[in-house]
Amino acid sequence: MGWSLPIFRIAGIQLRIHVTFVLLIAWLAFGYYAQGGSPAAAEGVIFVLLLFLCVVLHEFGHALAAKAFGINTPDITLLPIGGVARLERMPEEPKQELLIAVAGPAVNVIIALGLFVAGGSFINPFVNPAASEGVGLISQLLIINVLLVAFNLLPAFPMDGGRVLRALLATRMSYARATQIAATVGQGFAFVFGFIGLIWNPFLIFIALFVYIGASQEAALAQMKDVSRRFPVSSAMVREFRTLPENATLEEAVDALLATSQHDFPVVDETGNVAGVLTRHDLIAALRKNDSALHVGDVMRRNIPTVTTGTRFEEAFRIMQECNCPAVPVLDSMKRLVGLLTPENVTELMMIQSAMPRRRIL
Repeated sequence: MGWSLPIFRIAGIQLRIHVTFVLLIAWLAFGYYAQGGSPAAAEGVIFVLLLFLCVVLHEFGHALAAKAFGINTPDITLLPIGGVARLERMPEEPKQELLIAVAGPAVNVIIALGLFVAGGSFINPFVNPAASEGVGLISQLLIINVLLVAFNLLPAFPMDGGRVLRALLATRMSYARATQIAATVGQGFAFVFGFIGLIWNPFLIFIALFVYIGASQEAALAQMKDVSRRFPVSSAMVREFRTLPENATLEEAVDALLATSQHDFPVVDETGNVAGVLTRHDLIAALRKNDSALHVGDVMRRNIPTVTTGTRFEEAFRIMQECNCPAVPVLDSMKRLVGLLTPENVTELMMIQSAMPRRRIL
């Protein structure tokens, strides 16, 4: 996710924090300082860090549940509205998504119960603001975890409650249709959040924006997956492309980049077999080193998976997600490089199918 900073890695999962989350912490710390000086700011920061820990544990609940179904989680990104555990692929069955979705809030329920046993009490600040003054740290965390459960279970896709809604709908209709309905409900909640934010708390406008964008992206991804299920890779792979030899210089790679519309180039060895892929990002990073001894083979990405012309788009799309590859080489039955598959291929196929609903690409 863009604008996110890596912090540390736990159990193979990269923990990231979005810049907006850092700004939120700074804003809260400033608010605490304005109210009570340095002691209040220090106490407030401790509270925010403990809240940070609760959100992290929430996301690890999702990750561990996904792991039980053989789905890894490359990274977790913390946002002002919570966290996002990026799964390497979506669950194959609605029941799996349901269990993964509720695993996060279940962690907050366990935390809340533990805090209650530790002496915390629940005083709803929205019902009785006066009674909430002077509430201890344990009780504050208890309240926050209860509110996190309630907020996350709202059927506002792509939040946990929205994913629960999609999983339930997917038991009775197609995955794409269930996602579209859940996304529409989520966008409706986004408008409600935005309206309430205008008259009560501007922060809700920020939440509304994240929910609306997230719902739109999830709907587009589900539609893409639905289209990809019906066609082989050969339907829309790039057939005209340029390759680079391993011993090509970076200057030759730059010439190829400027002379074509390609962003990613398959790299072949002396026998013509695929040795890797050179991406535009890696090429630019290598140029910054200003090392004339570097060649394409030194900076390309190795161990890139390949697919065949008969591979279904759905399977190829899953491979691209798992390896986080910008492009996947396509081989024919003789193991010869005949095409290149990029995410744009799936998008273009989806647009063509939407424009010609009664025609089929051969």
